[in-house]
Amino acid sequence: MPESPPAATQRRSDAIRIARVVCITGVVYVHAWTGLDGHQLELARNTPQEILRWILMEGFGRSAVPLLGLISGWLVAGSARTQDWRAHIARKARTILLPMVLWNAIAIVLVSGAAWLLDLKAPQPQSLGWVIGELFIVTHPPDINVQMPFLRDLFVCMMLAPLLVRLPTKALMPIALVAGACHVLALGPPFILRPSILMFFTFGIMARRADVAERAAHWPLLPILLPFAILMPAHLILSIGTSRPFEGVSANALDLGLRIAASLAAWRLVWALARSHIAPPLLRIEPYMFFYFCAHLIIVWLGGPLIGHLTGPLGSPLYPIYLIAQPLLVLGVVMVVARTLARVAPRSAGVLSGGRLDTAKIG
Repeated sequence: MPESPPAATQRRSDAIRIARVVCITGVVYVHAWTGLDGHQLELARNTPQEILRWILMEGFGRSAVPLLGLISGWLVAGSARTQDWRAHIARKARTILLPMVLWNAIAIVLVSGAAWLLDLKAPQPQSLGWVIGELFIVTHPPDINVQMPFLRDLFVCMMLAPLLVRLPTKALMPIALVAGACHVLALGPPFILRPSILMFFTFGIMARRADVAERAAHWPLLPILLPFAILMPAHLILSIGTSRPFEGVSANALDLGLRIAASLAAWRLVWALARSHIAPPLLRIEPYMFFYFCAHLIIVWLGGPLIGHLTGPLGSPLYPIYLIAQPLLVLGVVMVVARTLARVAPRSAGVLSGGRLDTAKIG
C-alpha cells in the first residue's frame, strides 16, 4: 500500500538521517587503526585480515562520500535560502568551513603534540606552509585529518550552489559529466580535490527535481544491489591483489562506477532501514554524526595505539575483533566528549558540530 504524503516525507527524512549514520560509520572503517605503516600494509596484501579490512572499507566506506554528496545536493535544491548567495555562503562558512578549520587546529595540537611529547608515530609541523595546509586544506589533503577534504570540497560545492540551483536540468548534466571526467582523469586540484563530490552534489540537485529519492526507494531491491555486488568484488580484487591488469584512467573509471552503484545501493538499504526496528537507535545517535566525522581520526590517532597494545596490530589474533569494533569504540568516545562539552561549553559544542548538535537535548 502506498504511503500517505506525510508518512513518505517522514520516512525520507529518517532515511537521510540514517544514511548519515551508515556513511560516517563507513568512513571510520576506511581510517581504522592498523598499527602498520604503508610498507608493512603492502606486505600484508592478500592476508585474511587485510582482506577483511578491505571488505569493510569497500562494503561500508565506498558509498559514504557519494551518498553524502547526493544528500547535500538534494537538500540544497529544496532550500529557498540558497537563493540568497551572501547569506547562504555566510551560513555554510559557519557550519562547514569554520568547524573544519577548528577541528584541524585541534588535530595539530593533540596529535602532533602527542607525537612531540609522547613519541607517537604521527605527523609533526614541518613549516608554516605545512600548518597552513593542514588548517585550510588549500591545495592537497592534510596529513592528519585526511577525511576533511570532503568538507573542503563540500564548501566549494556550496559556493556554487546558488548558481547550480538556478540552472535548468539540461545544463546540470554536462557539469556532472565534466566533474566525473575530472575524477577519471585525476584532474581538479587545487580548485576541488575530489571532483566526484561535485558530480554527486549536482546529481543530488537533479534527483530532487526528478523525485528520484522516492522512485529509487521503490525500485526492486535486486536490480539496485546487483551492480554494486558485481563491481565491489572486482574493485576489491584489484585493490588488494599483487597484479595490476589496468591502472590510471581505467582504474579511476571502475572506481567511479562503483561509487555510483554503491550510493544507489546504500540509499535503497537506508530507505528500508527507516521503517525497521533498528531505526530508532540509529536516529538517536544521528545528531552526533558531524562531530563523529570531524573527531574520529583524532581519536584513532591517539587511542588506536593504546588499545592496539592489547590486541596487537593487523595480523595479530585479536586484531579482527578490534577492527570490527572500532567505529563503536570511537562513537562511544565521541558521545562522551560531545555531551561533556555541551554541558560545560555549549557554545563551543555548537560551533564544533556546525550547529548540528542540539545542546539543549543532550547537555
